[in-house]
Amino acid sequence: MQQPAPADVADRLRRLVAQAIPDPRGVDAWQSFLHAHATLLRQLTTDLVDEVGLTLGDFDVLAQLARAGGELRMSDLAAQAYSSRSGMTRRIDRLVGEGLVCRANTDADGRGVIVALTPAGVERLAEVAPVHLRRVSELFVEKLTDEELSTLASALHKVALDCTFG
Repeated sequence: MQQPAPADVADRLRRLVAQAIPDPRGVDAWQSFLHAHATLLRQLTTDLVDEVGLTLGDFDVLAQLARAGGELRMSDLAAQAYSSRSGMTRRIDRLVGEGLVCRANTDADGRGVIVALTPAGVERLAEVAPVHLRRVSELFVEKLTDEELSTLASALHKVALDCTFG
């Protein structure tokens, strides 16, 4: 099978990108966002597992539950967390097994499921959060000025709202 020349493939992609996003600043911003996101998540994930033995996805579940006052419907948790819906079920099963969360049916027909932090989950979150947040500060917050942080927060909030309600 004959493969196209790498230069032809790269040129074709450049043309497709230029048609869809004519302003090179938009392309640069998007590529920079993707690279920063992937790099930061990879590093934060590695650091958390290495330092405290908890995955970033597990930490996210515990933090989402804490932000909500200790419990959430499974559907709301799945919508807010990093995991896919199917991945969330497996993650919750594992966290239940570790004693960090509990799960209960809420509706009469058994379809509504609430996930709640256990006292052990609250303690684990209190142990892990400072480690994670220190790295977030070192790798992200401290690299930007106050003005850059404000601009970035505003811009990303706008994008998220437009995606949610667009």
